[in-house]
Amino acid sequence: MARTADKIESLIADDSAMADALAVVYDRTDGGSDRIEWADVNDALTSGQWGRLIEKDVLESVGDEFRLADPDAVEAALDDEPPTVTSTDTDADVADIDDDESSWTKWDKLAAVGAAGLFLGYSQRPIRDVVGGTVDVVLGPVDAVVPFYVVVLVVALLTGLFTTLLQANLMDMEKMSAYQQRMKDIQEKRKQAQERGDDEALEEIREEQMDAMGDQMGMFKEQFRPMVWTMFVTIPVFLWIYWMVLDGHVSAGEWTIVAPLIGEARWTSKVLGPMQLWIVWYFLCSMSFTQLLRKSLNIQTTPT
Repeated sequence: MARTADKIESLIADDSAMADALAVVYDRTDGGSDRIEWADVNDALTSGQWGRLIEKDVLESVGDEFRLADPDAVEAALDDEPPTVTSTDTDADVADIDDDESSWTKWDKLAAVGAAGLFLGYSQRPIRDVVGGTVDVVLGPVDAVVPFYVVVLVVALLTGLFTTLLQANLMDMEKMSAYQQRMKDIQEKRKQAQERGDDEALEEIREEQMDAMGDQMGMFKEQFRPMVWTMFVTIPVFLWIYWMVLDGHVSAGEWTIVAPLIGEARWTSKVLGPMQLWIVWYFLCSMSFTQLLRKSLNIQTTPT
């Protein structure tokens, strides 16, 4: 009995629907005392479920018919089996994932519009002059006290901190994890159905996959929301650096620095393909500080 019980538990653990299939077989064999054929249960079981019961020796052949190898083990397994998750429960879980908490607020949309407008400053000098001059009201006094490369470093630190905090507070990691878990569960069910040769289950899983395609959009929305706010804040800062360097607002004595791994170079020197030193310096500082802040503050920015 112990061996059969283990096989039954394994079947149910792999596919909770097998508990219902076993219950049907147990009932229609009158608790295991009668024999059964496929025709007796094909209205309630799939061919894949029937085949797995035979494959696992839960059903044993007696001529052209079958019987439960160990009715007591089946009865014990059914008595211990917790309630099966119904389609209603599944729909509720999906609703929890797809609820309107993922939708953007009007402030998120305004930030997106603002970021798009600021982005034009890279190609439109009038916009760059306005943004650069406005930001210079704040950063200009700092630049007058410390070297320009230090100002860039401090700005990179602040924008890195801001980006990290935005991701931690605006991205719902539980919802992102739910999206990923749902797709993982579907893939696992598909694999099990393929192993069983259960065409009916595969068709249902394909429909579920189509329904779950909306999860990809949900994940994108969750990821892009903090990015919009990050751009809304970092683009003006980056435009200020752009305005300072390319429009000649850096003082003459600070045009050349000694950069790590590069040596002495001007801010407009091309050091990485077409990328100039000021761009590389800012991004290296920003990425380094961002990683340090995430580690030191123990901030999670990706779902588990």
